[in-house]
Amino acid sequence: MLTSLAEFKYYQSFRVPVESRDDVLFFLEQEDEYGKFCTVNKVKLMDVSMTGMGFTTDARIAVGETIRCAIQFKRFRHEFNATIVRAFNGKGDSPEEAMMNYGAELDKEEFPPMKRFIEQYVNSLPPERLKDSLTSLALTERFSSAEEGFEMFSLLLSLFKDITQFGNKEKFIESMLEEITRILNAQRATIFLINPDSNELEAVAALGIQKEMLKFDYRKGIAGSVFTTGVSLNIDCKTDKVRFSEEIDKVTGFLTKSIICAPIHNREDKIIGVIEILNKRNEDRFTAEDEKTMKVLGLICSSVFHNYNPISEKSLIRRFSTPYDREHAWIGRSPSTGDVRKSIVKLKDIDSPLLISGEAGTGKRLLARIMHNEGKRGLHPFHQVNCQGVDPADLEKEMFSKLEECVGGTVSFAEISHMPLNLQQKLHHCLKERRVEGSQISLDVRVIATTSVDLKGLVEESRFNPDLLHLLGTSEINVEPLRKRKPDVEDLSSYFLRKECRKQGLLLKELSPELKEIFAQYNWPGNVAELEQAIEKAVLYNPKTHIITELGTKSTPVLDTSKHGGCQLDHIPHADDPAIPLKDRVCLVEREMILAEIKRHKGNKSKAATAMGISREALRKKLIMSDEIMANLKNPGAAPAAPVVADDEKSAA
Repeated sequence: MLTSLAEFKYYQSFRVPVESRDDVLFFLEQEDEYGKFCTVNKVKLMDVSMTGMGFTTDARIAVGETIRCAIQFKRFRHEFNATIVRAFNGKGDSPEEAMMNYGAELDKEEFPPMKRFIEQYVNSLPPERLKDSLTSLALTERFSSAEEGFEMFSLLLSLFKDITQFGNKEKFIESMLEEITRILNAQRATIFLINPDSNELEAVAALGIQKEMLKFDYRKGIAGSVFTTGVSLNIDCKTDKVRFSEEIDKVTGFLTKSIICAPIHNREDKIIGVIEILNKRNEDRFTAEDEKTMKVLGLICSSVFHNYNPISEKSLIRRFSTPYDREHAWIGRSPSTGDVRKSIVKLKDIDSPLLISGEAGTGKRLLARIMHNEGKRGLHPFHQVNCQGVDPADLEKEMFSKLEECVGGTVSFAEISHMPLNLQQKLHHCLKERRVEGSQISLDVRVIATTSVDLKGLVEESRFNPDLLHLLGTSEINVEPLRKRKPDVEDLSSYFLRKECRKQGLLLKELSPELKEIFAQYNWPGNVAELEQAIEKAVLYNPKTHIITELGTKSTPVLDTSKHGGCQLDHIPHADDPAIPLKDRVCLVEREMILAEIKRHKGNKSKAATAMGISREALRKKLIMSDEIMANLKNPGAAPAAPVVADDEKSAA
């Protein structure tokens, strides 16, 4: 019978057995009736932990009594006080000679030196004995809570740090799986690790089935979900309807009823695989206590495979791939790029629509493709529907055909602001009802939309459906222009150089330090698309040089460093025509400046007006006046044209 919480904690602790052949010296003193501490002669240390120890002696010591102890191993010696937390009869030749088993608890300040002793002691053990101890003890312990288990995590790590030196690692893992199924009272256990070349989770150890039969895409099933999200799962297959388990069961001939699965990490904290346990015996589902135990087992497996960190050019998984060799990669090191990567992890597996906004050329279409590839729908089709410059009838036909065909996949609508209002209404109805009008087939598709203009501004002007915007805005990512993420320029330049050199069959080239500085200072009004085009030209104009030092010639420049995305007078129609009154020419210059500012604010006139220090009404009047001037210049003597503000702003966007 447990008499105290301290005694209960002692039973839950992880204890390392001590044998007489290990040359560990243990001394104990007990307080007598006069308050004097006297040496106990017949005493034997049985086990130690970070928080306490177990020993036997023929002396009688009461629970709650304080004892003085000393432990010595080689050059290490530590003296400390401990409190007895449990006592029970042992075995002896006679009742008078029966040895007593005691458990003692240390004060917290004694934990660090005890840990140092355990580390030295464990490091001295032969590998085979260490393996046996771990198999018999580490996996048979149960913990009252996750917090209780964390007490011994550092000890577990030190115990496992030499695991890779064991002569028979596979045998150890097999023994571990046997213990796991016994502890959790389950039928089967499997350890999966990622193969980045095939993008599959492959069984490296399996109990009750040939491991060669178990491999599948890293995004499939419960194991795939745990691998991609890092979140442990406890599943009842009858209630939760796990379709993939049924597919695997057909291959293996095994009926899966319940699953508990936890991630495995390496020393870089990357998720490299999962440990999956199947079918709790005599129960429909694994228990909450089993979930706590899985946390410990996940840590043990992580310790075993802590050196596993494969990198592959074929990998679709960002953490195991070389970015320069991937077709779809989000390159850069700026804080903004880091935020985008976090958004990918957060939003890639959800089913609700996603809106990606940003200036033209920032990589919105690429981000949509990455979101699909890395998410749970990555095994299914991906289609991109271009809404700009397409006949409305053709756009409607393509839109509905892709939504119906792309079962389980993703449809991305590029530049959705160009979709006619009537099609916007139909798309909203289709997405809301989850079926195409006139069809009884339910849609299983995720919609991603990209836009280079502010859709809220278009809603204010009645040029975009507010209900569709509300639906698309369930999740939103804004991609910053390249001028606001300058640290990415160097990484992107290196990426595009590799890509273009491979395409042209050339040895890898580099930009000179002077060109790198020019690229860093340039404002990149065309964003990433302009940078990619500039690199392509630089490679073509310098086919024989290893270090690119020239940006083309005056007649064929790689980029125009004289402008930084602002308004250039020589590009403004009629601005340099002396026959036009100065007042009208100033209006035309103002017009271009206003349109450029509206573009910079993604179509939002209010923000553009505020940035220019004028009212929204003043901005509107200036555009109307300049539109009238342009109309008169094109058609001299004609009646004043109606304002075409919307068209101008549309072209600016």
